[in-house]
Amino acid sequence: MTVNNITKEIIGAAIEVHKELGPGLLESIYEECFSIELTNRGIYFEQQKIIPILYKQQIIQSTFRLDLLVENKVMVELKAVEHLLPIHKAQLLTYLKLTECKIGLLINFNVPVLKNGIKRIINGY
Repeated sequence: MTVNNITKEIIGAAIEVHKELGPGLLESIYEECFSIELTNRGIYFEQQKIIPILYKQQIIQSTFRLDLLVENKVMVELKAVEHLLPIHKAQLLTYLKLTECKIGLLINFNVPVLKNGIKRIINGY
């Protein structure tokens, strides 16, 4: 599957979740429902994937968790906030750089129309 096909499937799954639940719930609820939707669509993903951090050839104890890594190609960061802020984009861009992943989707479920809550981030490393 190409990255464009993967992102199309991810967005379709997110729209389905948003259509069923609407805005106003906790991020963890959206993540679980989104995971069910991806599974139902036969899409491979890893949820809450732990990524080690390498600093000057040393693995540091602190790690970060990706909300989802889909088809080993697209990082997905889910939010349920009033507005996406520049820090949310910066967070995902940092995750992309640390993993050398090329594309990420930032999805905010706390909006009346989901297309207004989706940002595609490209890592230009």
